[in-house]
Formats: sequence, structure tokens, C-alpha cells
Amino acid sequence: MKTDKSWHWAGSAIPEGANLMQILKLDPRALKDNPDDTRRSKSSPQSDALLLATVKAVGIIQPPVISPEVDGGNGYIIQAGHRRVRQAIAAGLEEITVLVVEAANDNGAMRSMVENIAREPLNPVDQWRGIERLVALGWTEEAIGVALALPVRQIRKLRLLANVLPAILDHMALGDMPNEQQLRTIAAASLGEQKEVWKAHKPKKSERADWYTISRALSKTRMFAKDASFGDDLASAYGIEWVEDLFAPADQDSRYTNNVEAFLGAQQEWMTNNLPKKGAIIEVNNWGQPELPKKAERVYGKPSKSDHVGMYLDRDGKVQSIAYRMPEDKKKVKGGAATTGAAENLDNDAIVDAPKPRPVVTQKGQDMIGDFRTDALHEALGRAPIEDDTLMALLVLAFAGLNVRVDSGANETVFGSKRFKRHAARLIGEDGKLAFDQETLRVAARSMLIDVLSCRRGMSNSGVVSRIAGDAIGADSFLANMGSEDFLLCLSRQAMEAAAKEANVLPRQKVRETRFALIDRFKEGHFVHASALFAPDPSEIEDLIKHAEYLDTDANTPEDDATDGTAVDRNPASEDGGLDPSEGEDDLPETFDGDAGEADPDEQDAYGIAAE
Repeated sequence: MKTDKSWHWAGSAIPEGANLMQILKLDPRALKDNPDDTRRSKSSPQSDALLLATVKAVGIIQPPVISPEVDGGNGYIIQAGHRRVRQAIAAGLEEITVLVVEAANDNGAMRSMVENIAREPLNPVDQWRGIERLVALGWTEEAIGVALALPVRQIRKLRLLANVLPAILDHMALGDMPNEQQLRTIAAASLGEQKEVWKAHKPKKSERADWYTISRALSKTRMFAKDASFGDDLASAYGIEWVEDLFAPADQDSRYTNNVEAFLGAQQEWMTNNLPKKGAIIEVNNWGQPELPKKAERVYGKPSKSDHVGMYLDRDGKVQSIAYRMPEDKKKVKGGAATTGAAENLDNDAIVDAPKPRPVVTQKGQDMIGDFRTDALHEALGRAPIEDDTLMALLVLAFAGLNVRVDSGANETVFGSKRFKRHAARLIGEDGKLAFDQETLRVAARSMLIDVLSCRRGMSNSGVVSRIAGDAIGADSFLANMGSEDFLLCLSRQAMEAAAKEANVLPRQKVRETRFALIDRFKEGHFVHASALFAPDPSEIEDLIKHAEYLDTDANTPEDDATDGTAVDRNPASEDGGLDPSEGEDDLPETFDGDAGEADPDEQDAYGIAAE
């Protein structure tokens, strides 16, 4: 044991009762832990690795504090520096320098408490100043990283602070730091630019800085004129000056500006002035994706006149548009039906289903498939070659769809028919008689089928008949490319790997990487998921064929009609106990005495929307 008996007092005489401190060199393995140490929880492996690296590199900078054992012992108890002693043992040091003090009355409990509470780690600005001092003394970034157990990238990130405005550094020293990309953008700007931007965006006292806005104002991002929707008038109003890129291809518009805020402001004003009918400006999320209004459904196929259009700016500053559909207001059902439905809902709510595995295609994916199918079906009905007999058969199928409502002479129930009159008008001459040629008949039949048949999910779904029709006319070849990120996000892992196998794409370890590989594969190709094909489900075909039995059994009772919809009383009023025909009118479906064209306009419009 080596002893350095140098006492640290200013005078020659040692004050009476002073707590003397002695410096010794001891084997760290001979020191005992203090049972009254305040820090009982284990330190993290990362912090232990950091301390071990510093001990191996430069040794123990601050000697641990120990005191002699009391109550007859002849060893030493660690008062401060338990982690330093443990890491010195792990580093294989034979001896370490320690400070020996007299044991306090409370065995150092208060001293240990104060030491651990009052200690504060260095903030990033102080870390940078320390790193710069080490670099000035000849340390390399790699050596500093090894000594401090920090990655070299972190060392280089902190050294970016050398190019930051002092006023911004003072704010960062309070603990409000930007992320690495924002810090690089700020450090790349000149001090004059930083001063102007900081003056405009300096946060108030005790508030955090908006580093995103500050970095965007200092960024040198090029906003190209070819992406601008606004004209020269807005460009001059916002002070945008275009710069020609001399190294760009000669056949392209290579003009650009670094005034990002002015460019985005002009784009925003152009969108405001050029909103289409039923258009709105929507926000984007942190990933640059548009955020639709609540309850809105995105339209992936061809938008209709009743759909809305949302306009937004993508990450490149381009004006983009997206079509979406808002749900219709649900009309209140009359007394009896509402009560029955409520009772059924109560019964259904009482049943608790077991958790189900994730389906191959999500509900959103099924909605997209319905849009794709409907667009392909309508395009095939308008362009694909169809035999006349097939066309007439499809017309019969169309009126068996779930979404069709017509005037029925059997039950005297009147439904909207305005939408179908325009097709019938093509086949009638001025004298009120049928007058048409084969081409006019084909056009009217195709138009009727397009209005009636639909695969969209919801009240406009035609059911299995639309699948049969699409399969019969080869509508599969008209399906849109589904190799987009929007649709592939709706597939399960198994379904995506199966699609990758069919496309000769090697599945990646992560689902996201497999999805991006498929997106790149089908940028120029054409992908149609197997579940989107028009081939109908055999079970649905069986259910449809069962309806043919009614033709053989002559099932014309109201109960049979109730299987498909509302039961209708087919008996005349005179046969029902001689009741007055006017009695019970409220219980019957709504009827009209005049022409169908005199129906309630709101009701007609509702059914017109359903047919779409």
C-alpha cells in the first residue's frame, strides 16, 4: 500500500477537529461496498459500458472516497464511487487512487444523498465545447468516441454546433435541441441568415423553438417552376425569382427558387382560388399523406359528380388532388321497423365473438376492390364486344340486383324510376311507339346495365349478379393496376408474400420491404389480386340457383316475398273482412296515385344515388 501523506491545508497548523483527507493507492478488490449507499438500483448496461471505456482510456479521473471500517474492522468502506470501483476491477487495474476520510456519524448517508441528487449531466453544448478542446489537444474523433463510448456520428453531430449562431446556442444549452437533419440544415446556413431567421422565429421565454419552421426557412431546397401551378402574377406578388439550372437537360424547364416559404404560399393561394365544385383544401400528416375529413371514404376508382375533391401540397410542393366520398345522412325508419331493428341490434350486441385472425384483405381493401370492379365492369359494358342474347340476359340479371328499385305491379309499391326513364326514351318515337334500330337498342341496354350493376360495398352493391355479369363479359381485363401502396397496405403478410411469389419477387425479411419491392415491380406492370377477380363465390351461386325453385312450387305467399324484402299483402281489401280500403294505409308501403314522375324529388334523388 502506497501512501501520500500530503495534507491540503492553507496554514502550517491543522485546525482542531478537522476532517483530514488522505490519498492512498489501493487494490480496488479490497474495498467493501457501503450498505447505506443511496443508489441501490442497478445502472444501465449502456452507462456501465461508457464508464468502462473511459476507465480503460484515461483511468479514474476522480478518485473514489472511502473511510476506515468502524466497530473493530480493519478494511475500508466505499463512501462515494461504487461504479468507478466496479469498472476499475472490470478494466483489470491493480491499484487505484482513493481519498480516505473519516466516517461520518450517519455512515455517509447524507453525503451520498447530496452527491447523487446534485449531479447533473452535461448538456449537448457543453459536450461540444469539451470535444472541441480535446480536438485542439490532438485527439481524433475516433479516439474521443472510444474514450467516451459514443459513436463517431454523434461526435460529428455535436461538432456541427461550431457553425451555429451564439444566440441559438444559448437556447440549445437549455435542453431544447433540434434533430440531426434540422441541425445540419441550420449549421449549413450562414450566420447572417441564421440571425434573420432566429429573429423572426425566436421562441418566447420557457417555450420550445419550432425547429421545423426554422430549418425549413434556412433550407436550400429547390422548388422547381415545372411543379408550380401558379402563374407569373402570383410569382411576382410573392417575390419569387427563378434561377436557371445551367447543368440541367436543355429540353426541360430547369428554373428553380430557394424561397421555399414564398413558393408554398403561392401554391396555397392558387389552390384557394381554383377550388373545384365540392372541393376543399385538406391537411397532410407527418408522412406527407393527406388527411381526409372524419367519416370520409377515399374513392380509388373514377369519381362521380357527387364525390368531393380534396387538394393538398405534397412534400415536393406540388398541388395534388384526391377524391373522397362523404356518407349519406341516415333517414329515420318508421315506428315498427325501427323497433324491430332495435331489438335485433340488442340481441346481436349480446353475442361476443371470439377474436378473429387478420383477413387476407382488410375492409378498406375490400372497399377498394369494389371500386375497381365497378369501374372495370362499367368500362367492359361500354366497350367490350357483347352478343345480343348475352346483352339481353345481362339486362335481366341487372334488374335482379340488390340495389335495384322499380315500380312493381304485383305489390303496388312505388320506387324511384327517374334514372331509368332516360334510357327508355331512346327507344320511343314521337308517336309514343317503339322506334329504334339495333345500335340504339345496344346503347340503351349498355347504359342501363352501367347504371344498375355495381360491385361497390354498401347499399349500391348488386350482389352476385354483378360478379356473374363481369365474368361473362371479361371485365377482369379492365381492372385497374392494384400494385399501389394504398392497396398493398391492405394485404396480410401471407397474401403479400404469395403475390410476390407470383410476380417472381423475392420476399424480404420485413413486410414493408416486400411491399416496396412489389410497388417497384408493378410501376410499369399490371397487378390484379386474385380476390378482386369477378369469378363469383360458388356458395353465392348456389343461393342464387335456389331461387329457381320458387318457379316450380308456385310460391306466391307474402312470406316468400319477405325473404327478399318487405312482405306485401296480396289480398284485395274486399276479401279482408269487408274493411274500408282507406283503413290501414299507414301500415302499407308508400304509394302514389299519379304518374311515377310525380314522386317525391328527395326520394327519387336518394334512389338515384344508390343506383350509382
